[in-house]
Amino acid sequence: MSDAIQSGREGLAATVTLNRPAEGNLLTLDMIGALRAALRSAGESDAKVILLRANGADFCRGRESKSGPPPNALALRNNVLRTILDVFDAIGSVPQPVVSLVQGQALGFGCALAAACDITLAAGNARFCLPELEKDLPPTLAMSAMMSRVPRKALAWMVYTGAEVDARMAQQLGIASTVVPVGELETAAKDLLAKLTARSRDALLAAKEYMRNAGSMDARSAAAYGGVLLSAVLSSAGK
Repeated sequence: MSDAIQSGREGLAATVTLNRPAEGNLLTLDMIGALRAALRSAGESDAKVILLRANGADFCRGRESKSGPPPNALALRNNVLRTILDVFDAIGSVPQPVVSLVQGQALGFGCALAAACDITLAAGNARFCLPELEKDLPPTLAMSAMMSRVPRKALAWMVYTGAEVDARMAQQLGIASTVVPVGELETAAKDLLAKLTARSRDALLAAKEYMRNAGSMDARSAAAYGGVLLSAVLSSAGK
């Protein structure tokens, strides 16, 4: 696996770290593939939660594109688009909640990556932006990861204007869960991980499963599904 994507453990939390700080954690396609693999591997572990963080001043300034002639449509879909979409799918499909820590810039792919996580802690200096239209590229892949979280008009404003959103606005729009002072991001993360890992793994996984699936159900079906999951957790706990 690329050194730019590092995997580890902190007790009952699996960690995945973007480690290309000198380049603002710009990720090549190979690195995005490594990120996908790291997330899926963490999901197969006995961890209760997965922490996604980045070394350096910026969380992720997007994707580093190769120069040269563009690939044909089939190669583009299979080798580029699928790899990017698989990262968003991995975040949603791993059974554990995924927590991200965002400092500095989160641009393009980085913005969508932060938004896709279940919980996102943003430092006060975090900035979010979808600048793709500056190069006449519609950010449809990033939009696909953000549409269920960000109101449509707000997302359209970010896409069409390329405007930068600060941490407080990102929280209001649903990109970030909460905002903490820059120097307290790691402490806030440790406190959150301690709280989550103190919970039953079955309960954590059931809560994520419900949030992943219930949104597409009608109210009656969602309630029944919630009852099934709750019963399973209570039974496994011997209550």
